[in-house]
Amino acid sequence: MKKESSHTKNDLMEKITSLCKRRGFVFPSSEIYGGVGGFWDFGPNGVLLKNNIKQLWWERFVQIRDDITGIEGSIIMNPEVWKASGHIESFTDPLVECKNCHSRYRADHMLDGRFVGEGKATKKNQCPTCGETVFTEPRNFNMMFKTHIGPVEDSSSETYLRPETAQSMFTDFKQVAEISRKKIPFGIAQIGKAFRNEITFGNFFFRSREFEQMEIEYFVKPGTDEKWFGYWLKEWKKFIIDLGINKNKLREYEHPKKSLSHYSKRTVDIEYDFPFGWSELTGTANRTDYDLKQHEKFSGKDLTYFEEEGMKRYHPYVIEPTMGVDRMMLAAIVDAYDENESGEVFLRLDPKIAPIKVAVFPLVNKEKLPAIAKDIYNELKQYWFVQYDDGGSVGRRYRRQDEIGTPFCVTVDFESQKKNTVTVRRRDTMKQERVK
Repeated sequence: MKKESSHTKNDLMEKITSLCKRRGFVFPSSEIYGGVGGFWDFGPNGVLLKNNIKQLWWERFVQIRDDITGIEGSIIMNPEVWKASGHIESFTDPLVECKNCHSRYRADHMLDGRFVGEGKATKKNQCPTCGETVFTEPRNFNMMFKTHIGPVEDSSSETYLRPETAQSMFTDFKQVAEISRKKIPFGIAQIGKAFRNEITFGNFFFRSREFEQMEIEYFVKPGTDEKWFGYWLKEWKKFIIDLGINKNKLREYEHPKKSLSHYSKRTVDIEYDFPFGWSELTGTANRTDYDLKQHEKFSGKDLTYFEEEGMKRYHPYVIEPTMGVDRMMLAAIVDAYDENESGEVFLRLDPKIAPIKVAVFPLVNKEKLPAIAKDIYNELKQYWFVQYDDGGSVGRRYRRQDEIGTPFCVTVDFESQKKNTVTVRRRDTMKQERVK
């Protein structure tokens, strides 16, 4: 059972940021050059944790289901896609600029006091950079990253990095339906990178300009959309809890009608109680038939579905459950972080997602102990990511593994030579038992 930690919310994120950098989970991109705001690199343990989450998601929602198939769409698409989707017109945030120091912020973040306690901001609508309170009128800022296709950089070659993975699942809908021979209801799943030129970013890697999504577009018959919306909201919550995240730190947030995206009939977020407050972890949206109709209108291609039983064509409604890989990873780390009375850190990750499953140690580096330990290590690594460590005392090696969330440590000692046994130590109970 996880004990209550001595740390408070005020310093928890600072401790987690330090741990992630020290133990190779996450650190700033191009840090030797001073970094670049809103971009992060995932180190040896971070990439394993991310991959474990993605693998579990893919197995659960694609591999073992008969009604979902996967694709991998391109990051750059025809620019007409973003006209049809409404992103060029509607994918904006309100931008304000401090008239004194010319720093720029999201207007809604200023109004809700997001920066209170940062820099020189002690109240709402105060610039954290200089402390002044006079800003320009809000103006819409499009968050898509622009780029160009080909050697000539002019308006005819202009396009964008995708701000979401969804659109390729809509543009490929017809082909995927025909190739996979799926009948409605069915889904298209994708894991991939997306890019948003956020005005303000922060809370470690919670809000980044480059991030990864796990997303499903689930195509249903109109009139059944509300039933499927409820189904996917429950499935999303089950998955989060099955990753080992505390269900008592989750809540649902229903977006009010006035704040819904232009394509949405209904959107419900699952939020997690981060140290910086309740924030979105996943979203489930009822996109109706907006996307398929828009792409049909702009492309001139028929994107209806033919139902053989009813002998009719229609545009399916789309239920979109989506979650951020990076945010799920951050929630898992926050949820698992613990300290004992001595200040020793434990990352109590569920074994399913722990980067290293088993660590193998020789008690000392002499006689035949290292050879036995390496034999065990070489056998186990055929099945899991395993780490061999012979540096420093066994106690110090345990501490290192506790900090990265390794659930089991195997120690080879002198008794191992005589009785062909090893000591297995469990991270969460710290109990040790001898096994063959």
